Amino acid sequence: MKDNETKALARQILTTGKMIHDLILQVKTQYFAHASKKNVFADLSMPQLHAIMMVRTRENVSINELSEMLYVSPPSASAMVDRLVEKGVFTREQSREDRRKVVVEVSKKAEEVIQGVEESIFHAFVELVEKIGSKTARKWSEVLEQVRIVMEKEK
Repeated sequence: MKDNETKALARQILTTGKMIHDLILQVKTQYFAHASKKNVFADLSMPQLHAIMMVRTRENVSINELSEMLYVSPPSASAMVDRLVEKGVFTREQSREDRRKVVVEVSKKAEEVIQGVEESIFHAFVELVEKIGSKTARKWSEVLEQVRIVMEKEK
């Protein structure tokens, strides 16, 4: 078992991480609340939003790859993709590398919305950095870089 200091630090990091996560969700919610009702993201579920971000990160993904990333069955992933294609969020195309394979991509229309959300989140972090000051923000950035390196090694 880890020592008490390690546990206390881990708890503080977890708690602050949750607060940052909540800030991002709050900015997203506000963005969509003020966006047009005709927005391609209106009425999407959290699993659908998660699927969109997974596809966007990888650019083009097969249904089987998406089902593995989301830990759902291929038929469930396919049904979700069908709904997102109908809403204009995803596009489906034949793979350039393997014509037998169908890949899913985020549509240009949805990409514009995502960029708007990300810009709003970025501005929230700019405000946070201004509040904590550049010296503390530099330290935070250095720590996050170390965390990123460790997490990438563990993948």
